[in-house]
Amino acid sequence: MEIRKSKTKVVKYGFLILMIGIMILLANRWNLFRDFTPQQIKEYVCSFGGLAPIIYIIMFTIVPLTLFPDSVLAIAGGMCFGLFWGSVYTMIGALCGGTLSFYISRLVGKNFIKKILKKDLGDLSNTIEEKGFLIILVLRLIPLFPYDIISYSAGLSNIKFRDFLVATIFGTIPGIIVFTNVGDKATEIGSTGFYISISLLVILLIASVGLKSKISLRKVEEKLGHSPQQKLFHKEI
Repeated sequence: MEIRKSKTKVVKYGFLILMIGIMILLANRWNLFRDFTPQQIKEYVCSFGGLAPIIYIIMFTIVPLTLFPDSVLAIAGGMCFGLFWGSVYTMIGALCGGTLSFYISRLVGKNFIKKILKKDLGDLSNTIEEKGFLIILVLRLIPLFPYDIISYSAGLSNIKFRDFLVATIFGTIPGIIVFTNVGDKATEIGSTGFYISISLLVILLIASVGLKSKISLRKVEEKLGHSPQQKLFHKEI
């Protein structure tokens, strides 16, 4: 009986991994979302009428399979639903997409992810494993650092999903609000609100460049009270 259950479990997970692999390969082969502008995405999403929020959230959920820029989709969300609801739907979609990436890595493992992304996420996943919540939070605050790469790397580490989720929620709020606001004000070019949204975007990007170039994980470790000799955080963000 136990052997039969084990075989059933192996078959079930094997089938799930196969389906995920096929989805990733097809999404990249067909270039889903590639070369689409926020305006085109808006027109597509809004064409579904009352189902538009659901379609938008689904699109954000499957973005990790395509590595399409999340910021472009967030801007489209602001154009479709305005600042408040655009931010809400974007947050839901981002959390769903992050969760998908996280568990894809947990299921298929490091080697498969490396082949799909053509990147070795070993160093980043090891760093996340050491100080998971803090590192995820810091990286999420830097929009220039690929959202999906962070999620895949987290899945390869031993970080608890709860810590990953909470850090993602708080870390992505500033970026989501700024990019969604740009989309919301895109139809008001020349207005005060439009210029404010662009100014906030510029400030966010400048701050991100500063964080990415000046804040190292080693410094974060030292602030936490660890000695440099431990060398747990050796990669710059």
